[in-house]
Amino acid sequence: MVATRPQTENFKNRTNRVTELIVHIIEDNAANRELFQDLMDSVDLPWRSHENAVKFLENFDEESTGCLILDVRMPLMSGLQLMEQLADDEIDLPIILTTAHGDVPMAIQAMKMGAFDFQEKPINNQSLVESVQRALEKRVSALNAADSIAGELEAFETLTARERDVCGLVCNGAMNKQIAYDLGISQRTV
Repeated sequence: MVATRPQTENFKNRTNRVTELIVHIIEDNAANRELFQDLMDSVDLPWRSHENAVKFLENFDEESTGCLILDVRMPLMSGLQLMEQLADDEIDLPIILTTAHGDVPMAIQAMKMGAFDFQEKPINNQSLVESVQRALEKRVSALNAADSIAGELEAFETLTARERDVCGLVCNGAMNKQIAYDLGISQRTV
């Protein structure tokens, strides 16, 4: 079962592509899931909730995923196992881990695995909301950076072979005079 709250706010990235960023709540305990849903509703953040990590993966859409609120201990696949799966698939999302059974070694392991934040249950509502908001900001920045890189690669593809030669030498720190000499062209052409 996947519960969803309608999207009310969109984030525009650098290329003005509107990206629907959704907070995914992955929690096997129905009461905790509802608490997180209500909390996201209270600050008008769109969400989808999943009973477990397997259900999340079945419905996963990287383009619209903003961040994850992820329980550590769940049947079928633990939160840490889901983090490993996402890392293996080279999917970089801000993940806020939650647990009622946390300890320092677990928190250290989670952070080494790339967790954005680690919150112990019972959850401090304000702390979780602030963490989610920071995670969404991080995700927007990552999407903007990816779009910027894509735009730069697209612009690079429009260069002629000679312009690419010049660009390569400029990137290696060569001065105009050296580039002109190496390519057998005038400095003005460079």
